[in-house]
Amino acid sequence: MEILSADQVEAIHAASLHILENFGVEVMSGRALALFEKAGAAVDHATMTVRLDRGLVAEALKTAPSAYTLTPRNPDHAVPLGGNTINFTLVAGPPNVHDRERGRRAGNMRDYGDLVRLAQHFNSITMLGNQVCAPVELPANSRHLDTYFANLTLTDKSFHVSAIGRGRALDGIRMMAISRGLTLEEIAEDPGVTTIISVNSPRRFDDAMAEGLMTMSEHGQSVCVTPFTLMGAMSPVTLAGALAQQNAEALFGITLTQLVRPGAPVMYGGFTSNVDMKSGAPAFGTPENTKANIASGQLARRYNLPYRTTPGSASNAADAQGAYETMMALWGAVLGHGNLVYHAAGWQEGGLTASFEKFIIDVEMIQHMTAFLKPIEVNEGELALEALGRVPTGGHFFGEPHTLERYSTAFYQPILSNWQNYEAWQEAGGLDATQRATRLWKKALEEYRQPDMDPAVRDELEAYVAKRKEEIGQGEP
Repeated sequence: MEILSADQVEAIHAASLHILENFGVEVMSGRALALFEKAGAAVDHATMTVRLDRGLVAEALKTAPSAYTLTPRNPDHAVPLGGNTINFTLVAGPPNVHDRERGRRAGNMRDYGDLVRLAQHFNSITMLGNQVCAPVELPANSRHLDTYFANLTLTDKSFHVSAIGRGRALDGIRMMAISRGLTLEEIAEDPGVTTIISVNSPRRFDDAMAEGLMTMSEHGQSVCVTPFTLMGAMSPVTLAGALAQQNAEALFGITLTQLVRPGAPVMYGGFTSNVDMKSGAPAFGTPENTKANIASGQLARRYNLPYRTTPGSASNAADAQGAYETMMALWGAVLGHGNLVYHAAGWQEGGLTASFEKFIIDVEMIQHMTAFLKPIEVNEGELALEALGRVPTGGHFFGEPHTLERYSTAFYQPILSNWQNYEAWQEAGGLDATQRATRLWKKALEEYRQPDMDPAVRDELEAYVAKRKEEIGQGEP
């Protein structure tokens, strides 16, 4: 879908280049500043500000690939990014976790493992995000090793590595390489992991994010540059102004990936929404958020780049608000043709909580959406029968014999049965969607089967984790 005209897309593009050329972006990394200066950008070392010439941006876009594939340890779960593909990920990053039976609690490794198991169980989840919940009982400087190990052993899907600095990014790359039996040189030619580089909007790349970006690009792994532009807070209150800022920041980071390694895989990230202008609280699933998801897809296609977007909700519960806000943003993500729909399952409370019930509800929405995306098949023979009046047309309703005969499929029969016997539904518990979701996630965990892994590979991963924890404990990055 296109909600911006071609002229409007070009106006936003021109405004973005004006921002980059005249105002620039603050970069808090000496290594990144040196790269930009070497490439001919105007670098003010006193303010750590980089101004990019539009020609430099254009050259970078020429080498950025329009599509690429992430290959995990099971190649059957490869993730194509770009072109006519849409992928959905597990929620990433919340400090808390929630389910109906145990309530809201701090993130922990047990819940982390269960949520990752659910992502493996449901094939509509294409890959994992970065730490579905933070296991806060583990040391902050080494817990990424435990979560990477869980990702690689409890699933055989690709995952997002943390890019807060060089060390965390490199650990994720190395561990994926070990799981696939590859060297760092080999995985650089066949990427297996990705990361999200969150721009500190407005117009700032901090040192950790810049170093993470450069490390991933050096090793040929996927980078998604995602400005954090909330209208009315970190960006202008108008959609056009926020998109111009988002676009400038995204193009800046994309340019940096290509200065590090021409041809490095990179995605255009969009995360523009708005805040409640009374409280300042982030809002998701709003009309503005949905429009931004669609419009950002147009900008990504303007540069022929894969596109990452997100459906979100600000609801504190897995309730009707959570569902309608998420569906609203999900429509924007799909109509904008997001190649990577991030935080697609389990996001709750504006990203502060990973919810087991919301995961199940979101998976069902994704299943509906992927069914919607399938091409319509037109059977000419059936159309001919329709024209001859050989099949039911208007005025026929469920419950009538001819309707029951035509629609007595496995899908429709339970619906007809429930309509005819409401009392039976009550006797079965009369569960609402959230209550049924509790049953479903518990059933899914019972049915979960851990994917096989060569014992020698597992031993090598365990040895790597132990070695790195010792090095980190001694102060190494």
